[in-house]
Amino acid sequence: MAKFEMDTEFVRKLAQILHETGLGEVELAEGDKRIRVARPAVTVAAAPMTPAAAAPAAAGAAAAPAAGGNDLGKHPGAVKSPMVGTAYLSPEPGKPHFVAVGDKVTAGQTLLIIEAMKTFNPIKAPKAGTVTQILVDNARPVEFGEPLMIVE
Repeated sequence: MAKFEMDTEFVRKLAQILHETGLGEVELAEGDKRIRVARPAVTVAAAPMTPAAAAPAAAGAAAAPAAGGNDLGKHPGAVKSPMVGTAYLSPEPGKPHFVAVGDKVTAGQTLLIIEAMKTFNPIKAPKAGTVTQILVDNARPVEFGEPLMIVE
């Protein structure tokens, strides 16, 4: 059996890709060699939504584009979704939100999490500043590139 040599620099580069893109894992294969790098999953239990609770959330989502339009995505402080998934503003139901409007945040601080394919990915502040707007509702689906918050 041939000895498998680990290229630790390559593993570090893969880990950096995970960090930069917000992906939960990456796997590569070449011939009979295979490498998988994954971030630890954050477990969040989502409370089931009742139809009555879904209606106000839908109304809030419809009102947000009218209030700010598509220009919020061009705002220099916009924190955009790096993936398609479901946004959660708190670590688990019944717990306080990660941040609120007016909170001062540091670069790298978790603002919210996005669940994609049963993996919970923390979305971190790209810079230090103040949260001036939260543009998504809790437990709402988000699209790639959609503005989530404004940090100024």
